[in-house]
Amino acid sequence: MLKGTFPVEKFKQLSTPFYYYDMQLLQQTLDVVKAESGKYGYHVHFAIKANANPRLLALIAKNGLGADCVSGGEVRAALDAGFPANKIVFAGVGKADWEINLGLDNDIFCFNVESLAELEVINELAAAKQKVASIALRINPEVDAHTHAKITTGMKENKFGINLSQLASVTDRLAEMKHVRLIGIHCHIGSQITDMSAFRNLTIRINEIQDDLAAKGIVVENLNFGGGLGIDYYHPNHLSIPSFDNYFAAVHSLLQLRPGQQVHFEPGRSIVAQCGTLISRVLYVKEGETKKFAILDAGFTELIRPAMYDAYHRIENISSDEPVELYDVVGPICESSDVFGKEVELNKAHRGDFLALRSAGAYGEVMASQYNCRKLPFAYYSDEL
Repeated sequence: MLKGTFPVEKFKQLSTPFYYYDMQLLQQTLDVVKAESGKYGYHVHFAIKANANPRLLALIAKNGLGADCVSGGEVRAALDAGFPANKIVFAGVGKADWEINLGLDNDIFCFNVESLAELEVINELAAAKQKVASIALRINPEVDAHTHAKITTGMKENKFGINLSQLASVTDRLAEMKHVRLIGIHCHIGSQITDMSAFRNLTIRINEIQDDLAAKGIVVENLNFGGGLGIDYYHPNHLSIPSFDNYFAAVHSLLQLRPGQQVHFEPGRSIVAQCGTLISRVLYVKEGETKKFAILDAGFTELIRPAMYDAYHRIENISSDEPVELYDVVGPICESSDVFGKEVELNKAHRGDFLALRSAGAYGEVMASQYNCRKLPFAYYSDEL
């Protein structure tokens, strides 16, 4: 069984579970992102919701990317990590007044506005500060992302964004507001998208939306395609960097740009998922009547994706080269859903073995909880061990 390379001897000195980040792989991924987006002059904002680890954010900011935030806390994290305010976009369907004021006070690049009600509040709060807020309208383009229902966001039945049927009334009301300025349109259709036809369909729809706006005399300066590019969870050792070339090319091939328009993207998972691994020790190997259980000291408190989405993560026994056996890999949490995988092929497991749950750099550490009064996991980095 081909496995990733990890400093197991150094892991023996550390308490588990913990997150281990391959900083070299993260830099290599960022290099590809910059090279592929740079071919077309596209702007890339990292989606902080994927991973808010300060060391990772600092490296991403150092590489010149912007930040995509969905809360006031993420705006603060972006500023603290060194992202320039003029590269911060702020989305989110439920922005509180203090969060909007934080964005206004720091003169962030743009608010991605998701409803007329929100637009009116931003106008009011900006007026109180005698400012004009730059905004983009987040539009539901009615494009099927062909992904998991819980991470599909661009359809009219989702809570996010402004439906196409409502767009005209929103732009009419916007024209009456003095403290907001429309600088763009924004769409985000979902996450973990591996079918490039979804991005091509989104591009065609954005072309159509632009034509409709132009008929009303509205031309925006910025087009924001959101994020959503998926990764290969099954082959992290062979396919560690996603197809950013195909991703950006899918949009470029069909996009009808107006003069001077700028194009933005908000990838998250595709940048950080493969560089992160959850490392856990085997507490017990339990023999059932028909199966074996590898019971770990990590549970859904450290990595909730399998329990929440039935998500797959490749699991490797990095302590053993013995013949492969089948295990249900489970955690210690007092819930039946605390299962990382069933009938997982692992090199024979023993108490104390290290298991690596791969591709966990996105929506792993950032979603950790203290359920069952557990401690949050530590993080360690390849350039420090």
